[in-house]
Amino acid sequence: MPFRIGYGYDVHQLAPGEEFWLGGIKIEHSHGAVGHSDADVLLHVICDALLGALALRDIGYHFPDTDPQYKGIDSKKLLQHTYDLITDAGWELGNLDSTICLQEPKISPHVETMRTCISGLLGVELDQVSVKATTTEQLGFVGEKLGISAHAVVLLQRPE
Repeated sequence: MPFRIGYGYDVHQLAPGEEFWLGGIKIEHSHGAVGHSDADVLLHVICDALLGALALRDIGYHFPDTDPQYKGIDSKKLLQHTYDLITDAGWELGNLDSTICLQEPKISPHVETMRTCISGLLGVELDQVSVKATTTEQLGFVGEKLGISAHAVVLLQRPE
């Protein structure tokens, strides 16, 4: 089979005083995501989508939150290691499509910087990486500003 598709979904609680890392960049905001690592929900779903495409389990399997070596780790390192697993297995990214669900802050001013960071980490062209954002119209935990969630879909292909 020359193509594989993977899907990822993740959620993190938001809390005051936490750093807010998203798509590999730090965004200044009064609240940040809570997690064992730097809690970058976007990079986490990309890892899960990549792993899922090759049935390699999930991010928690490869980087368990019970392992102290991952405490506070930069999620860019997790994504790089994950993508190494993909390329070592003989695959490469065709494209990535992601959606961040967040009430605030507005993500639009940061989208191009996130895309540039992610495409650089994966060694792919910018047009292979899509980052979108939406609110939940003030509904649910995202709308109540209690958390952030993200979705990602990847298409992997065999190199030519």
